[in-house]
Amino acid sequence: MDELLFSKKYYVRKLQKNDIDQIYGLCSKNHLYYQYCPPYVTRKSIESDMMTLPDNIDIKDKYYVGYFKNEKLIAVLDLIDGYPKKDIVFIGFLMIDISVQKNGVGSAIVNELIDYLTTLKYKEVRLGWINGNLQAEHFWLKNGFCSIKEGRVVLANQLLNKFFTD
Repeated sequence: MDELLFSKKYYVRKLQKNDIDQIYGLCSKNHLYYQYCPPYVTRKSIESDMMTLPDNIDIKDKYYVGYFKNEKLIAVLDLIDGYPKKDIVFIGFLMIDISVQKNGVGSAIVNELIDYLTTLKYKEVRLGWINGNLQAEHFWLKNGFCSIKEGRVVLANQLLNKFFTD
């Protein structure tokens, strides 16, 4: 998997510790997200998120990336390759800069990512949102994800490669 190919519209690269101030600037303006998913973002929590992994996943399979337009960070994506199974990709976090929300930027990012993952023969993309966060629910349903399990967190997926068989 190559993060540079996640988008044709935006420049995508892995984020590093020296990007934390930019990430904080983007995330700290998204108050609604943190109402549903506290605690509120800090620079320390971002640094921790950059390294947090599910059990049995190697850091090489984590893509904590930024999407840039004209050198401005407009989105942060945390994606895990091969979780919870080898042919599944898990989106742990997607935050779009508030200044470009409601303009199709988030949908473009998701759709380009899905297109790219489909070329790699993944079977599924999974993610979750906090139950009751209607903005997140609307966004993910609009972009082709379906709820597969509901609790405090709604687990959702999008199946890929409908014509691909083992």
